[in-house]
Order: sequence, then C-alpha cells, then structure tokens
Amino acid sequence: MMSTEVDAAPNLSALYAKAALTGPIRRGGELPATEYVRRDITIDHAHLAEYDRVCGFGLRDVLPATYPHVLSFGLSVRLMTDPGFPFPLVGLVHVANSITVHRPVLVTDVLTQRVRVANLRPHPKGRQLDVITETSVGGEVVWRETSTYLRRGKSDDSAPRADRVAEIEPGSPTAFWQVPADQGRRYAAVSGDRNPIHLRALTAKAFGFPRAIAHGMWTKARALAALEGRLPESCTVDVDFVKPLLLPSKVEFTELGVPGNGATFAVHSRSGKPHLLGRVH
Repeated sequence: MMSTEVDAAPNLSALYAKAALTGPIRRGGELPATEYVRRDITIDHAHLAEYDRVCGFGLRDVLPATYPHVLSFGLSVRLMTDPGFPFPLVGLVHVANSITVHRPVLVTDVLTQRVRVANLRPHPKGRQLDVITETSVGGEVVWRETSTYLRRGKSDDSAPRADRVAEIEPGSPTAFWQVPADQGRRYAAVSGDRNPIHLRALTAKAFGFPRAIAHGMWTKARALAALEGRLPESCTVDVDFVKPLLLPSKVEFTELGVPGNGATFAVHSRSGKPHLLGRVH
C-alpha cells in the first residue's frame, strides 16, 4: 500500500470535471494500491451546524456518526478519479454502508483520515468494491467506515448474494417524513456530493431516473438523527441502500428493538417499497 499525504480537502468541482472527461476511457482492471492521508483536520462549526440542520441532528459537542463521511468524501472521490482506478465514477452505485464508532468524536478533536479501496469481487449484477476510511485522533482509530459500490455489468450467477442487514416489513411506522424536491441540492451543498442524479429531475432523467433521488448517506443520517440520544457511545451501524428514494416523497421510518442491542430500522415508501434497511449493534 502506497500512502500519499494530502494537505487540504480536494477540489470536488475539478474532480467531477476530471471524472466526466476520463470516464469513457476506463475499461476495468484491478484496484489501485493507494491510500490517501489527510492530517490536522479541524471541525468547521458553521459547516457542522448546517449539516446538522439538513440531516435533522441537534447541535451537540459530539459529531453525528455520519459526519466524518462528509469530511473524507473528497479523498474518496480523488481516489476514484485517479488514473489507476478501473471504473468511471459516474455509474457507480452506492449499495451499502457500515460505520463503526469506537468512541465519541468531539467537535474539538483534531482528526487524521485515511482512505483506500479494497475487496474487488463479483456481484450478481456486476462487480463491487469497498471504499474504506479510518478516522483517528492522536494515533487512536475512533471511527471506521466501509462504503460498498456496485459497478453494473455482466451478470455473475456464481456470485454470492448478500443477506440484507435487516428484514422489516412495512406497515407499522414510527414516523412519517416529508422529503422535499430540493433535498438532494440541500445535502449536496453540505456534503460536496453533486452527482447529477441527486440535483434535478432533468439531470436525473439523463441517467434513467424519472426524478432526482435522495443521497443514500442523507437517508442514513436522517435515520440516525431519529435515533439521536439513544445510540450507544460505541456501536456499528450497517445499512443497505435498496431502492432509490425519488424526490419529493413522503416516506415511513420504522424502528424495532433497542438501539445498541440489535435494533433494526428501515425507510419505506408509502406503497411499502424499501429504500433503506439498517441495523445497530
């Protein structure tokens, strides 16, 4: 593994332009053995407050479990637009995410983040890979994330089919959420994730969606905001992103069990279609 130090958050606008230009020439292959490292990351309190507002969190001295994902997102995009990365960035589908919080991360902590890709493997609908991020404070790993992406391609019937992290039937929701048409643009403004499928119906239609769709990581963050104050200080939260959440929508949020003791949660459409299935353990 070759580590490369990065002094500042990458310019996402430049990286998206690079992705558009280089996408057509990427023809598969192995994953690069590259790790990006960014040190001395401090929390911008105004940015954190806006993230909290967009995702539904309260203002606290502890970072939401999903917030370090936003801090490391630029490193992930840089890695996935490097010449050695085998797939176009546009077209990768975020299918699952796992976050482990080893101890609460405070707004006063100074962070180091490391990002790499690994585990290229077959999937029934193509190939999948993991983007792995570690966040540390004073040399101690305090937060770890694995984001799994699918590159659609030739079907592979021999590929193992992963079990869902939860099986929650619709029909007994804990809450209803009204998700507005501009939710994708609002989350893009705080996360930097300006994938066109999330921004407007017109740009989403170019990629086969009838309307813009919500970011999977906004949906996960909104679900954890609904559990705020009841999550253990140390826990793992796994989610599967099942079906796109079209904007605008009214959806059902359901939680079962006690957070930290095998609790499960889900986001369904009013018709019962699952958008997100999750588990806290």
